[in-house]
Amino acid sequence: MRILHTESWLGWGGQQLRILTEAAGMRRRGHDVRIASPRNATIFGEAERFGVPVLALPIGRKGPAGLIALRRALATERIDVVNSHSSTDSWLAALACRALWVGKQRPPALIRTRHILLRVPRGAATRWLYATAMAEIVTTGEAIRQELIRATGVSPARVTSIPTGIDFKRFMPGDKLAARRALQLPEDVPLVGIVATLRNWKGHRYLLEAMTLLVIVGDGPQRDALVAQIRALRLGARVRLVGNQQDVAPWLRALDVFALPSYALEGVPQALLQAMSVGIPCVTTDAGAIGEIAIRDATALVVAKQNAVALAAGIDRLLGDAALAARLAWSARERAQLKFGIDAMLREMEAVFRRAADGNRYR
Repeated sequence: MRILHTESWLGWGGQQLRILTEAAGMRRRGHDVRIASPRNATIFGEAERFGVPVLALPIGRKGPAGLIALRRALATERIDVVNSHSSTDSWLAALACRALWVGKQRPPALIRTRHILLRVPRGAATRWLYATAMAEIVTTGEAIRQELIRATGVSPARVTSIPTGIDFKRFMPGDKLAARRALQLPEDVPLVGIVATLRNWKGHRYLLEAMTLLVIVGDGPQRDALVAQIRALRLGARVRLVGNQQDVAPWLRALDVFALPSYALEGVPQALLQAMSVGIPCVTTDAGAIGEIAIRDATALVVAKQNAVALAAGIDRLLGDAALAARLAWSARERAQLKFGIDAMLREMEAVFRRAADGNRYR
């Protein structure tokens, strides 16, 4: 199949990583896959690292320029399936397909992947987008799927939950001491860490309030606010903000505890799955679809959202009970391998693409 992913968002996070990982995997499976994004989007520059061709289109905002450019690309690239990912490019793709149809050209089938648990606007326009314009809808967690069905009234048969898959060859347990030495981290103190884009709903500020010694991997719009909080709490000697890292596996292996105190919007977070795959005990919340991987007291400690005291207690419990930490880490890795591998994600996404292409009502 010829597949085009569209992404209008300019920033970087798990959504963009999922797009690139999935696109690269589908190319390995023999499909012609490319990405369309604004030239100034982070994903545009990162696509080369994943070996995925990228088209520069002005789709960063809703307007005639993006609509015309996308319609032209769909008319000339002979695409079978378009997979949109953010609100702006989803609307542009839906309208571009409609414009092709009105102009007596065959549009591709359109799929929307919804990555976060965000309230879906209710109204006739939204119902048209999801129930009419989209051939299929994919969500990254079951909680997102259920919310989308409730909000739009779309048939449940057309909405499939496919969490992001993890490459277990990359994310394997390793030597903690060797990882700390390679990363120049302290060797003789407990290390608690988080790998997540610095967004407010990821809950970094609660982790700072709870902290002993912390490593934060990631970057994003909350960086200045977190730096100010570190300064106010006088945690400069105990917290390291190391920014985005292309390879986060060594950082995960260096940790004693992985914490993800998100309080909203989550699908099944890649970073949490990665930490579990590496064999690090985790403390998190039940935000969004996190509960699909973080089973309370079975694969993780699950604490109250937006509660630094509860988070600190969970971290302290894992640091103080080696048997509990080992049991949770082993169970989490086993569950991750059973249900959240990259091959399973690619196989399920391929089935959705094939179903949409074969059933394309514009044929």
